[in-house]
Amino acid sequence: MNHPLRGSSAIVGVGLAGLGEAHGRSHLELLAQASIDALKECGLSLEDVDGLFTSNLSNFFPTLTVGEYLDIRPKYVDGTNLGGSSFLDHLISATAAIKVGLCEVALICYGSNQRTASGRLVTGADQPVWEAAYKPRYPVIAYALAAARHMHQYGTTREDLACVATSAREWAKLNPMAYERGPLSVKDVLSSRMICDPLTVADCCLVTDGAGAMVVVSAERAPDMPKKPVYFLGGAAAQWNRQISSMPDLTVTAASESGARASKMAGVKATECDLVQTYDAFTINTILFLEDLGFCPKGEGGRFVSDGNIAPGGGLPVNTNGGGLSCVHPGMYGIFTMIEATQQLRGEVGERQVASPHLALCHGNGGTLSSQVSVYLGDESTL
Repeated sequence: MNHPLRGSSAIVGVGLAGLGEAHGRSHLELLAQASIDALKECGLSLEDVDGLFTSNLSNFFPTLTVGEYLDIRPKYVDGTNLGGSSFLDHLISATAAIKVGLCEVALICYGSNQRTASGRLVTGADQPVWEAAYKPRYPVIAYALAAARHMHQYGTTREDLACVATSAREWAKLNPMAYERGPLSVKDVLSSRMICDPLTVADCCLVTDGAGAMVVVSAERAPDMPKKPVYFLGGAAAQWNRQISSMPDLTVTAASESGARASKMAGVKATECDLVQTYDAFTINTILFLEDLGFCPKGEGGRFVSDGNIAPGGGLPVNTNGGGLSCVHPGMYGIFTMIEATQQLRGEVGERQVASPHLALCHGNGGTLSSQVSVYLGDESTL
């Protein structure tokens, strides 16, 4: 029997704004532009929005601040902040709210002017109490620990990590909206400035501005919208820790749980996906998540990416917009995984278009490998 949420909602509009640098515009201005563009795609306006789902690194009361700025009075709101995975969780929440009649038109949105406001890769989160005394450099130190452990335990190499960055760059070269589109070789990654051993600056995500928005309605209403609907098939969130020092195993994330539960709800296997959009804040992320989500056995992620599987022309298209490593990373990246998957499933991304995709897996990461949220999206043929 199908899960009651499977196929019950659909993304009918998406919008992007200010990717890269948006000098002079605030995070709210960027968010508003992306939201208006997403609503225009489906023939709706801000007056139609009765469900607001948003979070950011600037506003303590995100739904209140964003709702007032957009001049809307939603019936249902969710400002849950899980870090960069928040927006995938918002899609699950929006789907449930629509299913039980709490709202009809859900707007999921995010905006940040991180690059032009500060220009630094720093976390806006509170410092984990048992780690802060050692004055670590967050967030990179946490991911460097995971990378080092994976290398020690499974023989993963810095070259393997570099292949994640070069694969993302090859996709970015096909995306005119990507912030970094220049040449990048494995040698370039290895010789770039070391940030936190074993991660160099090229192993770390971009620091950009940017905003994204999605409009979600019921599956019954979706076919009447101008754009091809992209349906929610399954989703799940999991969290095992806040501090990296509290992870049971630095090489296994809660994605192994969220992915399995999302797969069960969707009634599909990860390996059936035509494309994957995952949160690549650092090169080790992609390797860990490909393993934990079921695309290769634990410990073989490095070899999987080194064999060219995730680059253009490979067997598993991953982060086809260029990801957080080469396209955009304005502090919280999760919403961009779903926007790219939606545009791919609608067949409208030009040179980087994957041939005839029907099923996509999006995965978000929050904190320091803390919050993991997995979402399956599909076109009408997957219902």
